[in-house]
Amino acid sequence: MTIGFQMNQELKAFVFDMDGVLIDSHSTHRKAWREFLRSEGVSASDEDLAFILEGCTRSEILKHFLGNLHDRELQQHGRRKDEIFRSLEHEIGPIPGVLAFVERLSQSGALLAVATSASEIRTFSTIERLGLGGCFGAVITASDVHLGKPDPAVYKLACERLDIEPASAIAFDDAPAGVLAARGAGMRCIGIASNGVCERLLGAGAEAVLSSFSCPEFESTELLMLTSISRPIRKLSLQYDGAIPLEWNPGDRSV
Repeated sequence: MTIGFQMNQELKAFVFDMDGVLIDSHSTHRKAWREFLRSEGVSASDEDLAFILEGCTRSEILKHFLGNLHDRELQQHGRRKDEIFRSLEHEIGPIPGVLAFVERLSQSGALLAVATSASEIRTFSTIERLGLGGCFGAVITASDVHLGKPDPAVYKLACERLDIEPASAIAFDDAPAGVLAARGAGMRCIGIASNGVCERLLGAGAEAVLSSFSCPEFESTELLMLTSISRPIRKLSLQYDGAIPLEWNPGDRSV
């Protein structure tokens, strides 16, 4: 683990990736994708499956392994993969320390957002299950952008919806592609090395890397961030129009 975080400006917003940052879901994603690909006659090694952790959308992952697919095929394959993933969902929990950190940031008056390549339905459902539904002023998912990470669109849009400049925000991401996306959007970024890619995160531009939000080194980092929050801050509340249910069901789309 590497830590070298320094504060040199006021912060107004904190933007979180979801898989590997809010929730410890990587091993479950690997299992689900391996089983799905096996059913399609594709044998994927651990090295092959590393691609699914690079911030790509579900459609990008399907095309990577199965070739060019029509939209209807993408939806059909996606639903089958989702069913497998949901059967393993009980294995998934939050990244250590993240719930308390998000709650402290929310109470401090900071603006918070989620920027993920996951689908809308899974993202909103996950936020609700974590008990963080009232914390985020913006939630950006795969349905909001045309390209997944490392394209910076997902992070740029998060800042736009929070109505702040990217330079006043810091991102938390666990994939090198995600760090590149945040940096490309003009944001600072801290890497979360829950999947063992510390050096790659630093190489992509993360200014510090932590193993979780509960490791000893995080305490001093958190203090620097909390004491550098610019006040007063206009606090946003997440608006959800109810068009998509917050509970998963067999017909839902999910990365």
